[in-house]
Amino acid sequence: MSVRTLCDIFYRSVETHRKPDQLKVKRGDHWVDIGSDDVRRAVEEISMGLRALGVEKGDHVALLSENRPEWAYVDLATLCAGAADVPLYPNLMAAQVLYVLNDSQSKVAFVSTPAQARKLAEVRAQAPHLRHVVRFDDVAEPGTISLDELRARGREALAAAPEAVKTRAAEVAPEDLATLIYTSGTTGDPKGVMLTHDNIVSNVQGGLAAFGEIGPGDIALSFLPLCHIFERMGGHYLMLHQGVTIAYAESVEKVPANMTEVRPTLMLSVPRLYEKMFARVQEKVAAESAPKRRFVRWAVSVGLRAFQARVERRAPGALLRAQHALVDRLVFGAIRERTGGRLRLFVSGGAPLAREIAEFFGAAGLIILEGYGLTETSPVIAVNRPDSLKPGTVGPPIAGVEVKIAEDGEILTRGRHVMKGYFNKPEATAEVIDADRWFHTGDVGLLDGDGFLVITDRKKDIIVTSGGKNIAPQPIESVLKTHPLIAEIVMIGNKRNFPSALLVPNFDNLAKWAAANGVPARPAPELVSDPRVIELYDRTVKELTAHLAQFERIKKIALLPHEFTLEAGELTPTLKVKRRVVEQKYKEVIDRLYEGAAA
Repeated sequence: MSVRTLCDIFYRSVETHRKPDQLKVKRGDHWVDIGSDDVRRAVEEISMGLRALGVEKGDHVALLSENRPEWAYVDLATLCAGAADVPLYPNLMAAQVLYVLNDSQSKVAFVSTPAQARKLAEVRAQAPHLRHVVRFDDVAEPGTISLDELRARGREALAAAPEAVKTRAAEVAPEDLATLIYTSGTTGDPKGVMLTHDNIVSNVQGGLAAFGEIGPGDIALSFLPLCHIFERMGGHYLMLHQGVTIAYAESVEKVPANMTEVRPTLMLSVPRLYEKMFARVQEKVAAESAPKRRFVRWAVSVGLRAFQARVERRAPGALLRAQHALVDRLVFGAIRERTGGRLRLFVSGGAPLAREIAEFFGAAGLIILEGYGLTETSPVIAVNRPDSLKPGTVGPPIAGVEVKIAEDGEILTRGRHVMKGYFNKPEATAEVIDADRWFHTGDVGLLDGDGFLVITDRKKDIIVTSGGKNIAPQPIESVLKTHPLIAEIVMIGNKRNFPSALLVPNFDNLAKWAAANGVPARPAPELVSDPRVIELYDRTVKELTAHLAQFERIKKIALLPHEFTLEAGELTPTLKVKRRVVEQKYKEVIDRLYEGAAA
């Protein structure tokens, strides 16, 4: 069938790819399959239930929930009702939820748990547009109705008009609004990004052309927030379009265990997962005997040569093939088993991926397709292909996407993927979409000779020292985070006379180093204050940045006693560091680094 809207994707999925395990979810100790017929039934009942609550074409429906099958049902049901949904991150505070409810003028809100229901109860009196709250969990909360009750209303309506939902879905037009996705709002009030059905469908089609063969035999593990357009487009709509089974991970922390249980063939992630996997491999190797460590280093060098041959699209020689077969069996097979043993493709987005990590995974036979995009671009602008890889780049633009580089180096893009605008914010829209419909990304980069896009940094994150030197922090930070002793690092130095950094140690590896070097075990705040630990990290950073120009090198560091967290507001829901939040929170620490230095 022709696919013009997200409703078309849904019906194509449940009618063309009818399967007993369209979705998978873990309940207790067991993974439970949910078939296409059950998915269709749930979506249609909820969609009719929404109409019974008074939801009409063009209305907005809020969705405050973690990843779970009900999230998918409500999303698709809302779209098939001709309405647009407004996903909210489940870690938002009640005041933040209230802002989105009021700005979006949402008429109905779905909540996943009693805790989420209580957030709405706290602010509901201040949300004049909100008429109904529907809860997923079967725990009574005042002023709410259960999802089962809503489905019962819809079921009754469907009995009288079995084709009503499909008929309404067919009336949805490509240019209709599909969703309002609110930006994180770290530099002001969040803005509602208006994405149409056509915006997202065009991105699904472009992504499919880039990723190659994906079909009903595949299984994808979904763990990034479905509130974020990266997972929603790539891990939800694209997978439904192709009949891929979607398994919902229990949590970010359970992803390693869930990978071995589900044994996915496809997976979308942000660099933080790959960085942690890479660090675990390094830790395991470091604990081996010296001969074993030498063998692993040789194995990695063999894998890298074989991967480089793939990147250059040339056949490896006979000796390299024989060596690679050996190390693949003895070393890399065990690494792949930790992902379930069937993984064909990782897709990485949301933040820069260190080239060293992409190459290591490639050497191990785990291909990472790094891509690039923004919420405002639905999201993918460019991505590497399985048969056309270039680590260190985010690949060429996908089909239907134009890219050009402005005179100041900013990346501009144009096409069906560019948002309709920011909801009720025409001035903010005009700031990023010019008269020729070019969207100004705010990122700096270049197109290389092969048409692959290279991201230098965020335009607003470029450090300009007091001496007028420009420093792109992200590439430097990406290299430093590959070191097993470093969990996170944020470079500082704008309008200062040299760059410095806030550094979060990998506390597990630091504890091992301390034990091996006679440093007593102590709580993290005391450990990071130990002169021997400070000297260790100062030396490590200087060694890792010795190749940089003098003005780019980090002169001073401050060790932080804990990791950045979502709960503290230091990370985005896709686990990127909120640089401005961190700089503000640790202003006194940063100022001490520059005491006595010229401004």
